[in-house]
Amino acid sequence: MGLKSFLSKPLASFIHASRKKWVLQPENIQEKVYKELLEKGRKTQFGKAHGLDDIKGVADFRKQVPVQDYEGLSPYIEKIKEGQKDVLWPGSPIYFAKTSGTTSGVKYIPITAASIPYHIAGARDTLLNYVHHTGKAAFLDGNMIFLSGSPEMQQKNGIHIGRLSGIVNHHVPSYLRKSQRPGYETNCIEDWEQKLEKITEETLTSRMTLISGIPPWVQMYFDKLTERTGKKVKDIFPDFSVFVYGGVNFEPYKAKLFDSIGKKVDSIETYPASEGFIAFQDQQEDNGLLLLLNSGIFYEFIPVEEYFSQNPSRLTIGEVELGKNYALIMTTNAGLWAYSIGDTVKFVSKNPHRILVTGRIKHFISAFGEHVIGEEVEKAMKNTLLKNPEVSLVEFTVAPQVAPSEGLPYHEWFIEFEHLPANAEKFAKELDEELVCLNIYYKDLIEGGILKPLVITSLKRNAFIELMKSKGKLGGQNKAPRLSNDRNFAQGLEKFKADRL
Repeated sequence: MGLKSFLSKPLASFIHASRKKWVLQPENIQEKVYKELLEKGRKTQFGKAHGLDDIKGVADFRKQVPVQDYEGLSPYIEKIKEGQKDVLWPGSPIYFAKTSGTTSGVKYIPITAASIPYHIAGARDTLLNYVHHTGKAAFLDGNMIFLSGSPEMQQKNGIHIGRLSGIVNHHVPSYLRKSQRPGYETNCIEDWEQKLEKITEETLTSRMTLISGIPPWVQMYFDKLTERTGKKVKDIFPDFSVFVYGGVNFEPYKAKLFDSIGKKVDSIETYPASEGFIAFQDQQEDNGLLLLLNSGIFYEFIPVEEYFSQNPSRLTIGEVELGKNYALIMTTNAGLWAYSIGDTVKFVSKNPHRILVTGRIKHFISAFGEHVIGEEVEKAMKNTLLKNPEVSLVEFTVAPQVAPSEGLPYHEWFIEFEHLPANAEKFAKELDEELVCLNIYYKDLIEGGILKPLVITSLKRNAFIELMKSKGKLGGQNKAPRLSNDRNFAQGLEKFKADRL
């Protein structure tokens, strides 16, 4: 046993004991966080404009601080970028995490001296929790790769600007720095394909034990390793034992990733965002993510069906129900106030509070009132793949076809297959039947003859990679949308149609 793995176990026990204190009193800890945030925000420009000094309780907060997305906060963000202080949070942010939003273009999310420690602690505690619950710590003695954005940053009025993964890269503890792959120069390469080549060269001879990243980009890395060596990943890295991921639902990628590895390894899901480190998978036997209630974030939850109404319900942690989809709202120690992050979550446990990320509030199909969401299309695909074990896929997205050249409108599923179904018609029929079972409104439209059953459009190899590359969104934290209510993304895929399904 190496020194790092040896020392990690008592530290993991200490962190676990500390976490239990707030896990057992979720409402109290959230009230404490809420009061601390309110106290800090009172004298800011935002606080004065919204009367934070006059707020007595959460009911007042809901009246005076409206839910807003990035567009709502952008006038304050612009003031910060101009060099003004005490705008959303006392002083100035130390970073802006630059993200490419799907609906807002480029966004600049503030990260403050108060919030950055929680980003780091979230990643640290993810691994230490795994050590505590499994007793496995040997991976800490090997090399670890975090497929991330460039750590290079720009600066504007004293605030550093970069990708979240690049920012966090600067805060990797010194005791892990020697084990980290790739090196700094390689990480600074902006072009993803060039970077991937260099990462492959650097890691081929390393003793890799942990690999982390967004699944589709990790798959590209695995493909490159196999292309170079003709071997499965397990034969290249025999000590690789832990895969850490986040950003997308793992299920559509799981079969192909494990096939590329050649063996099953433990996987840990995380929920990091530029707005804060929100949750991580705290037990191997359950895929629910422990919501971090003591991390400088006050959470509110809006039932999805109320989100676009004029006065939606805003629930605190003590008011949520199991199995219901909520839009996630965050007030944070980075100066985000009643901020709609755009994600939807569902509670699978309340003791402790564990969630699943079910989709994006603006990513749905409701061209005919069906309101099909990401969770439903992913579950439909998962169930259909279980019925057709010969099939595996690389990626897929769904869009409505409201004006076909003939016949009824339909949902079009653009799928890049790794292995095609033996019977394409059967596969499409079963996929449609799964969605009918999951969404009553879709079922009514199909049975009422408003929509015809879904249509699958098979895509050529690397279709999604080529499209993302053409949009300048290859690699890093970028993700293809799982579904859209328009055909903007789908139109880009049409030129990659395969000759047959």
